[in-house]
Amino acid sequence: MSSIPERERLARWRLVIGNEAEQACGPLAGTAIEMDQALTALYDSQGNAGGLAGTSRRGGRGGSQPSVARWLGDIRKYFPSSVVQVMQHDALQRLNLREMLLQPEMLRSAQPDVHLVASLIALSRVIPASTKDTARMVVRQVVDDLMKRLEEPMRSAISGALDRSRRNRRPRHAEIDWHRTIRANLKHWQPEYRTVVPETLHGYGRKARRPQREIILCIDQSGSMANSVVYASIFGAVMATLPAVSTKLVVFDTKVVDMSEQLHDPVELLFGVQLGGGTDINGAVGYCQTLIREPRNTIFVLISDLYEGGVEANLLRRAATLVESGVQCITLLALSDEGRPAYDHALAAKLATLGMPSFACTPDAFPALMAAAIRRDDVAQWAAANGMVNSPAAR
Repeated sequence: MSSIPERERLARWRLVIGNEAEQACGPLAGTAIEMDQALTALYDSQGNAGGLAGTSRRGGRGGSQPSVARWLGDIRKYFPSSVVQVMQHDALQRLNLREMLLQPEMLRSAQPDVHLVASLIALSRVIPASTKDTARMVVRQVVDDLMKRLEEPMRSAISGALDRSRRNRRPRHAEIDWHRTIRANLKHWQPEYRTVVPETLHGYGRKARRPQREIILCIDQSGSMANSVVYASIFGAVMATLPAVSTKLVVFDTKVVDMSEQLHDPVELLFGVQLGGGTDINGAVGYCQTLIREPRNTIFVLISDLYEGGVEANLLRRAATLVESGVQCITLLALSDEGRPAYDHALAAKLATLGMPSFACTPDAFPALMAAAIRRDDVAQWAAANGMVNSPAAR
């Protein structure tokens, strides 16, 4: 039996259903009234901008900008951050409140998240000068938070996949595996010297002179791929710091832009992206072909919903050529937490037939995916085994 008091339970139902439940659930009281006002402003049954535009049936007044700023403050006050992010996202989508991103005082009130960053990137060409510093601050905060969450899993996955299993017992100093050596020699601890005297050294083989893997991220920057662009840029920036791989990052719409030189600063990289516009996947893949030096050491990741605006037949020929040359090719229909993506099913099936599996991937699963690709595992089978959406092997 629920431990929630009856009055609180009815108040919750009233907040969920809205005014229509007033008679059945009773009137709201205290802070629940202000929570209801914030919800009504966003989810007004008439489908308009409600209190955020000063036209709510609850009597909002004045210009829309003060109302938006106040609403942002209210939802952060009364709802947890996970709910705030959902409400902000809904406000942008349902009410088209782009003006809330064009005023620094409103931007400072917003809860930073990936959706907000994607909106700022889309508006980067029209954001007023007075707001740009605040916009960069917001983007930097989200990027830093994502780096803290994603950097170590990415590094660990790739380092583990590239770990040279061949050991030697006479390694040079630079080749010593210190963690393994210390563990193996703990029995030789010398209390009087407070140190371990190793009897046996464990080490890696000599480091390769060239990167073991070349990774090319080719990212569709059409508006529907906004969140994927953010996550892919973060992962690209992390991989660019790893000496064992060489990373290139290319974004495209109807034009192709090589952003590899900006990988050292993901914030600048993101502000260099121009979301929206058409899509020429064939042209982007053609450019990426020119970057490939060693096909069998190359992992090519196309991140796109596959709604091709270019020449599909040429795209399929390029994909076939890449696969036949030994390039490990993967299509990510989305790199985000948003669930099943919309995509061109027919083109995805054709690419899968050529040996280029297509599936959606979450940011948390991406490091393991790249590790599987580096090990040259069967990526389609890996995706199916890990429940990745739309994996051909899962059908």
